[in-house]
Amino acid sequence: MASVKRGKNREGRMTLGEHFVELRKRLFRSALGLLAGAIVGWFLSDYLLNALRGPITDIATQQGRQAQLNYDSITGAFDLKMQIAITIGVLISSPIWLYQIWAFFVPALSRKELKYGFGFFFTAVPLFLAGAYVGWLLVPHIVTLLTSFAGEGDSSIISAKTYFDFVLKLVIAVGVAFVLPVFLVLLNFVGVLSASSIIRSWRWAFILIALFTAIATPAADVLSMFLLAIPMVLLYLAAYGVTWLHDRRAAKAALRIEAELAT
Repeated sequence: MASVKRGKNREGRMTLGEHFVELRKRLFRSALGLLAGAIVGWFLSDYLLNALRGPITDIATQQGRQAQLNYDSITGAFDLKMQIAITIGVLISSPIWLYQIWAFFVPALSRKELKYGFGFFFTAVPLFLAGAYVGWLLVPHIVTLLTSFAGEGDSSIISAKTYFDFVLKLVIAVGVAFVLPVFLVLLNFVGVLSASSIIRSWRWAFILIALFTAIATPAADVLSMFLLAIPMVLLYLAAYGVTWLHDRRAAKAALRIEAELAT
């Protein structure tokens, strides 16, 4: 795995001990990147927390009742700031630790696997970021809707940590959902899934998309549900289009090989 050092043996392969040394080096660099990102995240945490307070402030203005974030322990504010800093650090340092992971495994991959790996990486990352952004746009709608079920005259005293965890899970869930079509394409390229099986399952796929969007966005908020469902459906159909083209090219190549062998 890791960089091959010629002269170690006749085949130029690294020993198990050398693999562990290389792995330790990659992990150390990733940890340094994460630490640097977390330090930057510490200074940016207040800006993110202020952005997260926006939907809470809207509750007070739109619903006319008290709403605020609450820290239920002495260290609650510090713990939340650390959690936000680490989260930002993971995002900021992602090019570093993703590259370290990639660099460790690349030498062990074949040319075909490298091609698929590059395609998956450079497609999945932008889609995840796009999905995370859509999830972020959904947060105010969901928070406003869910808190509107409180009785008249009641106050919404929300645990700051619980609130941040809710937003983080929503953003990640929507981001991952946007990446799922890429997995379909990858499974097709490695010969596990055909394009015909993907399109035959469109009813189940659309039902699962509807269920996911209903869970991720409250059913009463139809606008947010469609905002999330429409791009997911389009991505599913795009995945089918890519796999159909791939299967068509593969079938033509197989016929050409058969014809050459027959002659």
